[in-house]
Amino acid sequence: MGDDDLIPDESDAPPERDPNTGDMFADPPRPTLSDDASAAYTVIARKYRPKTFDDLYGQEAMVRTLTNAFSSGRIAHAFMLTGVRGVGKTTTARLLARALNYESDTIHAPTLDLSVEGVHCASIIEGRHMDVLELDAASRTKVDEMRELLDGVRYAPTSARYKVYIIDEVHMLSTQSFNALLKTLEEPPPHAKFIFATTEIRKVPVTILSRTQRFDLRRVEADVIVANLEMISEAEGARVEADGLMLIARAAEGSVRDAQSMLDQAIVQAEPGQTVTAATIRDMLGLADRGQTIGLFEQILRGEAGPAIETFRTLYGYGANPDQVMLDLLDHGHGAAVAKMVGPQALVMPKDQAARLAAIGAAISAGTLSRLWQLTLKAYEEVRRAPDAAAAADMAIIRLAYAADLPGPEEALKRLQAGDPATPSGTVSQGGAPAGGGGGGATAVARSFTAPQPQSSAEPVATLNTFEEMLALIERKRDIALKLDVERYFRPISFRPGAIEYESAPGAPSNLAQRLVGRLKDWTGERWLIAAQGGGGAESLWERQKREDREVRAQVEQDPFVLAVMATFPGAEILSVRTLPPPEAAAPTPVEDDDDD
Repeated sequence: MGDDDLIPDESDAPPERDPNTGDMFADPPRPTLSDDASAAYTVIARKYRPKTFDDLYGQEAMVRTLTNAFSSGRIAHAFMLTGVRGVGKTTTARLLARALNYESDTIHAPTLDLSVEGVHCASIIEGRHMDVLELDAASRTKVDEMRELLDGVRYAPTSARYKVYIIDEVHMLSTQSFNALLKTLEEPPPHAKFIFATTEIRKVPVTILSRTQRFDLRRVEADVIVANLEMISEAEGARVEADGLMLIARAAEGSVRDAQSMLDQAIVQAEPGQTVTAATIRDMLGLADRGQTIGLFEQILRGEAGPAIETFRTLYGYGANPDQVMLDLLDHGHGAAVAKMVGPQALVMPKDQAARLAAIGAAISAGTLSRLWQLTLKAYEEVRRAPDAAAAADMAIIRLAYAADLPGPEEALKRLQAGDPATPSGTVSQGGAPAGGGGGGATAVARSFTAPQPQSSAEPVATLNTFEEMLALIERKRDIALKLDVERYFRPISFRPGAIEYESAPGAPSNLAQRLVGRLKDWTGERWLIAAQGGGGAESLWERQKREDREVRAQVEQDPFVLAVMATFPGAEILSVRTLPPPEAAAPTPVEDDDDD
């Protein structure tokens, strides 16, 4: 007998007995859940799925179009619903199936008014109606499966008005499946309706799109999502801070379903009866405090690289992801630019944060904001790819702080030409310290530009009020290249001091407006806004001259004397027409006085 024989085999152990009945268990007893614990929990995204078209959030344009179509009886045989995730494509498809087959004691026609449950509504909602088939295109990619499905289209519905086919993620179908679907879509039986949904509309063949009525479901605005979350929170008896709901709405990126799923997760972050704070939601989502990231953005703009790195590391210590911090900086740069051009009312965020970004936009030039956006966008990609994201964020902040207050190439060139003691990168500033040390190169460079500007020797230019005055100024300044381009490609629309609108003629240089803005600012000392429009402009000066030349030539060719000359000399051609200046009047001959002497 070996040692292994002394080890008891678990299979040889006697079966356990039920202590209550004495019966033997074939397997060890397992704990069972109580009835309350085993009750299935319905997530918020399913529990609050819209049951009528009035419950759809953010899709008013589509609902209005469908309402008009149903009321007028112009109902398409196929619908294509497209949009990003979570905006209501599948929900809209099911509501359409109910609307097409709606029937009650008083209504016997398709309608979008689903406030009262119809005969077929419950079975359609539960997915068990025989005449409403909901399919996932990813599981039916083969052409044989599509043909098998379409074979049943010719048969009339069993109980409903229409036989409705809902195909989700239709872009997953194969090319052969799409081809099999074409004929049926082109000439469907009167009792069949098709509803397609997709997130990748570009992958759907044009031949399919041309046979459907397309609806683009929009991303839902953040304030609309917040209203939906507030309604759900109140119905669930949960208390969530308004700032926390805004964080969820912004993180959802226009998706109502994503926002509801995040709210479902946020509610369980606090004990029952307690308020879920914005800080809790921020930690849950891995976000940084937007107030602190705006402060980080302000430090970067002031060139304070050291304090900015300390602020970032504090945020990182609280759990903020480095790439999310970079995204917040991108968002702040965009917000400051929008507030500068439109106003703080265009920003969807708390008023105090909007006011801070508006103040940044008022103090920083549009060129600087644009340059920071490009640098931050590059920094975001670097942080995402870096093996150490936090270190990459540190380096990005140093680079942004250094470049925040650097002048643009044109401005730097002008200052150097004017004799300004600008400190280029890598040289020693006036104080003797390297430009890149201390709080960042931007601080040193900013100090070097605080010296008083030398007075320009150029004569002051009066305010320009007309397009002709602008052309005269360009000619006086002897900028021949700009003068020729403006005369040839500039089709004026409107002109007022400081603002010009024009239409660009074909072949115009891409930097014409930029060059003109720079010259007018140098010559007049004022800011100019020059906007190119897609049409509506008058003739350019060159086009007008060409047209006038053609008109003069046509008049000359019809002159009787010219016609007689052309008839006398066959083959003669008019090469050019010149307008001679009027002859100068002869100077009066002085009358000599008679000399009596």
